[in-house]
Amino acid sequence: MKPLLRRGRYRVVLAAAASSLALAGAALVVPTLAQAASTLGAAAAQSGRYFGTAIAANRLNDSTYSTIAAREFNMITAENEMKPDATQPQRGQFNFNSGDQIYNWATQRGLKVRGHTLAWHAQQPGWMQSLSGSTLRQAMIDHINGVMAHYKGKLAAWDVVNEAFNEDGSRRNSNLQGTGNDWIEVAFRTARAADPSTKLCYNDYNIENWSYGKTQGVYRMIQDFKSRGVPIDCVGLQTHFTGGSSLPSNFQTTLSSFAALGVDVALTEVDVTNASTSQYQGLTQACLNVPRCIGITVWGVRDSDSWRSNENPLLFDGGGNKKAAYTSVLNALNAAGPGPTTSPTTSPTATPTTSPTTPPPAGGANRIVGSQSGRCIDVPNSSQTNGTRVQLYDCHGNTNQQWTYTASRQLTVYGGSRCLDAAGSGNSAAIQIYACNGQTNQQWNVNSNGTVTGVQSGRCLDVWGTGNGQQVQLYDCNGQANQQFRLVPIS
Repeated sequence: MKPLLRRGRYRVVLAAAASSLALAGAALVVPTLAQAASTLGAAAAQSGRYFGTAIAANRLNDSTYSTIAAREFNMITAENEMKPDATQPQRGQFNFNSGDQIYNWATQRGLKVRGHTLAWHAQQPGWMQSLSGSTLRQAMIDHINGVMAHYKGKLAAWDVVNEAFNEDGSRRNSNLQGTGNDWIEVAFRTARAADPSTKLCYNDYNIENWSYGKTQGVYRMIQDFKSRGVPIDCVGLQTHFTGGSSLPSNFQTTLSSFAALGVDVALTEVDVTNASTSQYQGLTQACLNVPRCIGITVWGVRDSDSWRSNENPLLFDGGGNKKAAYTSVLNALNAAGPGPTTSPTTSPTATPTTSPTTPPPAGGANRIVGSQSGRCIDVPNSSQTNGTRVQLYDCHGNTNQQWTYTASRQLTVYGGSRCLDAAGSGNSAAIQIYACNGQTNQQWNVNSNGTVTGVQSGRCLDVWGTGNGQQVQLYDCNGQANQQFRLVPIS
């Protein structure tokens, strides 16, 4: 998002823009009332996606605001509280009070959190604005390390770099660009080293139209990064649509073209002039049509909370009432239904009806291998300390990756001295090791559909990414590959 008080620059008119998408095709077939989800987050989860919103800490005491946010969304972005000026107001003195308020509010309600943003030409603290050259470069590195260390293992994704391109596809002439053309690469490499478990995203506006110069400039950068192994996992398209920058007819082409480079795509700051029903439905459908479009975030809860409040661009009016655009989005999400490997009759939060594997893989040591990542569930540093969170890591067969599935449905490690344990039953509950106690939070169903579900919670083992260090959690079962695991015997 742009600075809070930016009036000198607005969305450019995109010549190829159109007010609706042909890709939406035939009328939506909405599930029956018994099947349809009643909130945006639950409806998106049916296809393995999220539907989020941006939150301001100073509005959380507004009960209408916080009730809508907690009910409707399953991903939260801090509107301003995790930006550089908020998190490091004085050099070397970090302040996470407001960011933590957002994080704690969200996670206490089972919601995931996106980090926004680490390196940006705007909303820099004054001390950073006064730097240049190698001094500024080091300050950027230190800032990324400091903020990511605080939130390590906690966030679903970070917008590592925000808005680094001009409209013609060239680099923005910012103070960060003045440190050298490789500054974005340095930011991403620093971020990956700081927290290997979180998705790393590039985020920008006016990159929705495939034929536009800025879109092509960002595309070329991502293509270059992927070809050279620069760590980048996703591209965020802000999707601020105005009267002059409406939904392009080639929007789905843009999403699929970025995804074809091997990155996820997400719509990260959505708002639309007068909440056009056709544009909201169209942008939602475009995301649903691209498998690697992982979710949608609207930039605010109610029209009165929006930085564009005079344009009424959100899904709820100032009184907290659902608008027609809300219904169009909810219907589109429900029409998508569950993911391809999920039974159409299975609720995403229901205990899977599939039976455990027959016979269960009991009595011998197994690797637990993620089908999406090819990596194993691993106890970091071979720790045997109660409460150590398990992670994905390259398979090597050492004792910290040797799991035995017992007749009592426990997954034990270290010869049975520790059990796989859920530290709670809600979404995002940590998966850890703990001394075996026979409780249901240590009992697991190894299902024939490839999922591993908690007996206590009915939720699935889930990972947000595929890299080494990605932490394992509980989450509503959705049939996607990040919830698929195989128990492979160790010969």
